[in-house]
Amino acid sequence: MKSECLPFSQIPHTTRLFADFISDHAKVQQFYPRSAHFNEWFKDEASRLAYDATRRQQVSAILERQNRSWGASGKTLENVARLRAGASAVVTGQQVGLFGGPLFAIFKALTAVRLANEASQAGIDCVPVFWLATEDHDLEEVNQASIPGPDFSLQKLTVPIHGIPDAPVGSVQFGRDVEAAVQAVAELLGPSEISDFIRESYRPNETFGGAFARLFSRLFADWGVILLDAADPELHALAEPIYRGAVEHAAELDEALLNRGKALEAAGYHQQVKVTPSSTLLFILRDGARVPVHRRVDEKGTAEFLIGQKQLSQADLLSRVAGSPQDFSGNALLRPVIQDYLLPTLAYTGGSAEVAYFTQAAVVYEKLLGRVTPIVPRFSATIVESKPKTLLERYGLRFTDLFQGPENLREMMAARTLPEELQSAFDQAETSMEKSLAKIRDGLARLDPTLVDSASNAASKMQYQLAQLRAKAARAELRHTEVLTRKADVLSSLLYPSKALQERAIAGIYFVARHGKEFLRDVYETIHPDCLDHQVITM
Repeated sequence: MKSECLPFSQIPHTTRLFADFISDHAKVQQFYPRSAHFNEWFKDEASRLAYDATRRQQVSAILERQNRSWGASGKTLENVARLRAGASAVVTGQQVGLFGGPLFAIFKALTAVRLANEASQAGIDCVPVFWLATEDHDLEEVNQASIPGPDFSLQKLTVPIHGIPDAPVGSVQFGRDVEAAVQAVAELLGPSEISDFIRESYRPNETFGGAFARLFSRLFADWGVILLDAADPELHALAEPIYRGAVEHAAELDEALLNRGKALEAAGYHQQVKVTPSSTLLFILRDGARVPVHRRVDEKGTAEFLIGQKQLSQADLLSRVAGSPQDFSGNALLRPVIQDYLLPTLAYTGGSAEVAYFTQAAVVYEKLLGRVTPIVPRFSATIVESKPKTLLERYGLRFTDLFQGPENLREMMAARTLPEELQSAFDQAETSMEKSLAKIRDGLARLDPTLVDSASNAASKMQYQLAQLRAKAARAELRHTEVLTRKADVLSSLLYPSKALQERAIAGIYFVARHGKEFLRDVYETIHPDCLDHQVITM
């Protein structure tokens, strides 16, 4: 693999908050207790990490039970034993997407492994933990996977699901329909160890959460990644104090979150989660569906909670929490707090959206845990295989050229396939015009300096018109060359599909199937905690 850094500042849709976090911590220090550079602070953070010994034993027993049920490797069980004996954890997590989800889910797991190993090598015993977001209820986000087909166009695979709307995805079971999807993905991937892993994991009557866990247990067997199913009733019972705290301090938390939102906007940043005076941090299961718990204050100033149209007093809601903690779960701002109550988390690693969540979740951490877990950006990369590599080189393109969109990309490629004599004529005209205009500007500067700006404006217009003429010629070439259109579509589909980074659109199993599990080792070796840029990796 050959890796080249691409600053996030050059990537479309990068938020100002994320860009400042990874490049200038001083600008965001009021929102993040630690910088984006793990090696600067992990030893100090470890010295401050406190974790109840009894809870450590209880959580470790649950993790051993869960991971054994998914066919955990000896390395994973060894890491569970290390956790039980006193190790801290680097945690990451993701929705349990079909067939393992997008490529960045693999990047998350490997980043957690890398950071945990960095800490352990420096004398801070640490293990990687992957939090399965089985309580998420957005089925449409997880019930799909996109894999390049024989013509390199993305093939979107889904599995028909019939169940309760808004049910936690981890509990949604596959029917016989999953067999057709497994057959389709196996045909796209071809015979491979990964195809076998998918067949073993995605079966009728298995859940989204269980299938994802079985697949990742096999993918990361050599790495010892500990998987955690957040929907486990025993974990909910242990997390009951956090649910209770979210109810008891609902008014204070809401006020703190509203103030944090104002502070973010005053600093020129965005709020990842919109908070309102009626917000709480909790969801509750009702008839199998996950519904939000709201809060309102009546005319007498008495607070009450709402589950749908049903009104509950604080005492009633606390009674429900105590009696059935398995029915409760946290929203995006409470979930990481629950996670780090259950685990001795040294750091969490996630993408730009999660980095943004943590600016708001920090006030919840402070209120309910008394500490704020630091977040570290996960590894981010685009994989350039032989086909797109050849096309980029053939047409003299850079990866960043794809950001201009498929239409502009096709025109750029067409412009570089114009007849040689026409390209030469355009190049000569451009060079000659630049030289002539430079002489004119020099002469005007001596004659009347006030005319220089006019000359520069005229020059810009002439250069623009020449560029437009070249583009029109390229479009004319394009109309006669269907092959060129197909090549441009291949580049867009493989490297910047639907104007999004590849890691967000293409299933990670595609690359592991094509290059074997050594692909994971190669990516791992490319991860450097001090390099926070996007990596363009050429195979």
